[in-house]
Amino acid sequence: MQSDKLKNYLHLHFLVLIAGFTAILGELISLEAIPLVWYRMTIAGLLMFIFIKLKKTPLKVPLKAIVRFSIAGVIIALHWITFFAAIKASNISITLAMFSTGAFFASLIEPLFYKRKIIGYEIIFGFIVIAGVVLITQTELKYIFGITLGISSALFSTLFAVLNGQFVKNYKASVISFYEFISGVLFISIFIALTGNGFDASYFQLTGTDWILLFVLASICTAYAFIASIHVMKCISPYTLVLTYNLEPIYGIVLAIILFPETETMQPLFYIGAGLIISTVLLNAVFKNINNPKI
Repeated sequence: MQSDKLKNYLHLHFLVLIAGFTAILGELISLEAIPLVWYRMTIAGLLMFIFIKLKKTPLKVPLKAIVRFSIAGVIIALHWITFFAAIKASNISITLAMFSTGAFFASLIEPLFYKRKIIGYEIIFGFIVIAGVVLITQTELKYIFGITLGISSALFSTLFAVLNGQFVKNYKASVISFYEFISGVLFISIFIALTGNGFDASYFQLTGTDWILLFVLASICTAYAFIASIHVMKCISPYTLVLTYNLEPIYGIVLAIILFPETETMQPLFYIGAGLIISTVLLNAVFKNINNPKI
């Protein structure tokens, strides 16, 4: 029994490592953010469809639910686009540090959706997060566009998480994701068509390395990670899951420094600012557990 629990904890940390590795893949893949996300969602959607068919899960849901899933799909597409665009415009470390501001957005957005009062310590933590962002901005002003994109990505991620939290109460998670992936692909396809950058032959002429990395991104870092996280949730408390996933920026930044030391080694104030943000995110999870151990 203890052995099984340890295996699940190790599996969870492996999933968080995979989440951090997503940023590494974003740096390695030569595509720009929009086509990169189009390929990711297309391949992941196909893989999720295969999974659903193997599990013989019904795909039929009410039209109203499909519309809601589609809105969430557009939001997650925007999250991934701004996330990878932030990496291209700055670097992995800055993007992941800004992504951590999602906890601050959650403290403001969740009360609106779940009709609860704003908690006092969340406001304090929010100011600390802002202080961390200011420190990073002062030292890395040349990456201001990437910083803005990273914060936007965190906002879209928070909106998506809050919406999905409502969906999973009534529908299978795999079915939700399938519709979200497909709607995201449709949204990006329409955007590409309207902007005049159509799907010509060159759009599908990728290098062998890009195809391999895209498949890893869509299969291991998206479809597998999603399905595996559902399995882990059955054996590990939601609090442990949330707290552990908050380590994603740390794992990602460490991986980035190891793999890309020339572009990812930042000034000391960056690490102070990033440390403030990430520490606040972890403290927020701890405080929530103290006040409500069931989360």
